[in-house]
Amino acid sequence: MTKPLDHIHHIAIQIQDIEQSIAWYTAHFNCEIAYQDASWALLKFDNISLALVLPNQHPPHFAVTRDDVTAFGTPVPHRDGTSSVYIQDPSGNNVEMLKLAE
Repeated sequence: MTKPLDHIHHIAIQIQDIEQSIAWYTAHFNCEIAYQDASWALLKFDNISLALVLPNQHPPHFAVTRDDVTAFGTPVPHRDGTSSVYIQDPSGNNVEMLKLAE
């Protein structure tokens, strides 16, 4: 039996303006605003979510959901009840190991 595949929760891209980017993405695509504040927003698509992040607030990354995030370091709690650890692949790309809220 093969191990179950990991789940990519979201991909985060850096943008310059939260409101402007939300307006553009929701006008061009069928997606829903799952979360929004002054520093980032999360848009829900059918198969994945897209995080819109401001420079110097969050790095561009993709997030993989895992229950064992402590295996990657000390998790940082987030305001939405999740916690995560950022790691980098050999090329320097950021990967967020994300534990969902219980």
